[in-house]
Amino acid sequence: MGRVYNFSAGPAVLPEEVLREAADEMLDYQGCGMSVMEMSHRSKVYDKIIKEAEKDIRDLMKIPDNYKVLFLQGGASQQFAMIPMNLMKNKKAGYIVTGQWAKKAFQEAQIYGEAVKLASSEDKTFSYIPDCSDLDIADDLDYVYICENNTIYGTKYKQLPNTKGHTLVADVSSCFLSEPVDVSKYGIIYGGVQKNVGPAGVVVVIIREDLITEDTLPGTPTMLKYKTHADAESLYNTPPCYGIYICGKVFQWLKKMGGLEEIQKRNMEKAKLLYDFLDQSEMFQGTVEPKDRSLMNVPFVTGDKELDAKFVAEAEKAGFVNLKGHRTVGGMRASIYNAMPKEGVEKLVSFMKQFEADNR
Repeated sequence: MGRVYNFSAGPAVLPEEVLREAADEMLDYQGCGMSVMEMSHRSKVYDKIIKEAEKDIRDLMKIPDNYKVLFLQGGASQQFAMIPMNLMKNKKAGYIVTGQWAKKAFQEAQIYGEAVKLASSEDKTFSYIPDCSDLDIADDLDYVYICENNTIYGTKYKQLPNTKGHTLVADVSSCFLSEPVDVSKYGIIYGGVQKNVGPAGVVVVIIREDLITEDTLPGTPTMLKYKTHADAESLYNTPPCYGIYICGKVFQWLKKMGGLEEIQKRNMEKAKLLYDFLDQSEMFQGTVEPKDRSLMNVPFVTGDKELDAKFVAEAEKAGFVNLKGHRTVGGMRASIYNAMPKEGVEKLVSFMKQFEADNR
């Protein structure tokens, strides 16, 4: 059937150009006679791959010199434990709960110390971002934690919380590299790459150097200390080599396209097409407060479960796959990450228009 339009929330669509390049290099990477999948992570060839990947993400995000870039395993979910293990010096941290992943991180932190819920949008099924301009933040909090783009609920912080001088830690898994970002506002900014950057199995952690210390909670495994990986330049043990190689290709693709300013422009155009249609449609409605809408994840419903199911089934037959919404929201969700071409969104919108006309 050829390539479909894949609206999956993750693992998600990758740039076709990157996949073709990887396919060409599958058996013989740049004349070395083997695949990146087969080579030693200690080899000169691989060392160049991981160093270039780091240099390219530093260029793209304009990462200051006093931040380390770590390519780790365990996905974003392992960071839910790693962050308190490494940062909870006073055994107290603040969490803003705006969705399932922030909630899971909040629950995990309770294992290691006192996790304080500073604000939450659970009262309205996480359909908005709470006002974080003047939160009640105790002086002895070690950090303030947010999930910046909520994949399931389709919300995004347009303004970072006022942490009142405390370290900000942000999970950016589903908006990673989708727009320019001021890294210096964060102590840690991290993301699992399987939504917007590469294949599942890699998490990129960008961490300010002063937060990397020997002083971790008692019982923290060697593998879960940031210092272990920072000192070894992400090569303490065998990293997810092939995944990092693909991420590196995506970084190069983004640079070639004109960087994060350019990709943000494209992402805004794509999202506008879909939101404009939802706002005028009589059948489909978005589920998020307009001011907090994500550019990456767009949930919508018809208000009728049977009609939702019919839409998802017919869309799939027409080549628009993975549109079923998360069970906690129902309905549909279109994830329109960097690699989703504008044409994919245009075609989805015209399919939705036709479906609306046929099912009045």
